[in-house]
Amino acid sequence: MPDGIAVIDKPAGWTSHDVVAKARGVLGTRKVGHSGTLDPDATGVLVLGIGRATRLLRFLTALPKSYEAEIVLGSETDTLDSTGRVTARHEMAGVTGAEARRAAASLTGDILQVPPMVSAVRVGGRRLHQLAREGVEVEREPRPVTVHRFEVAPVPRGEGVLQAEVDCSSGTYVRVLAADLGRALGGGAHLRNLRRIAVGGFGLAEAHPVESPVVLPMARAVEHLDGVRVGAAVAADVTHGRVLDRDRLGAAGAGPWAVHDADGCLLAVYEPFRTGAKPSVVVASAAS
Repeated sequence: MPDGIAVIDKPAGWTSHDVVAKARGVLGTRKVGHSGTLDPDATGVLVLGIGRATRLLRFLTALPKSYEAEIVLGSETDTLDSTGRVTARHEMAGVTGAEARRAAASLTGDILQVPPMVSAVRVGGRRLHQLAREGVEVEREPRPVTVHRFEVAPVPRGEGVLQAEVDCSSGTYVRVLAADLGRALGGGAHLRNLRRIAVGGFGLAEAHPVESPVVLPMARAVEHLDGVRVGAAVAADVTHGRVLDRDRLGAAGAGPWAVHDADGCLLAVYEPFRTGAKPSVVVASAAS
């Protein structure tokens, strides 16, 4: 059974669970998971964990994301994207590129977002999209997110359509950014053609169709963490999941730390514990 990660270019019309189910069949294992949901109509980078690497997905979910999309000015939908029912129309033909760029700039940095009703967020033990299907709308608490970059430009020969590029923290809804941009411009808007182009350091350049995934080493899942290499004696303690003195582990900084053997194979991820370090995840067996 393979152990590692695969970067998939998700096609439109597939749920993230559909991709996982297909990958299970292609790879011949039930142990496949993903690091962060993409909307069914969205395309682009979806990172899968396979085998023992499923235990490392927690370290990928918080990575920043990058997207490309189009924002359609003048119409709002109940899903905030092009799959929904139009709920309002606005006359916005006079909006200029400069006005749109200023509005986008006002939505960058540390901001608060209200999660959309059509989302996987839980309220009162139920997912919002389940409530939305029943015609129920509930109050949602705004959530802090960070938009590192939000650039927009009119699409040539596409009146009322903006091309958008977004770099943002995990948990940011680009659909909400589009809707908020429309309101900031005195009307409304919705999103279409959303494409995720990067998750942390994983981009479209190394993404493959789910029918032909390329399994990368487990170490790639935690390459953004501080890494340490240990000799055979410490490696044996690591594979047994022992709490270690930081000096013995060779760990510096705040952690967590990706712990590799002398050959660079990933053994575990350790985290601070009192004055030492303890394992968060051990992926190498004690017998190996």
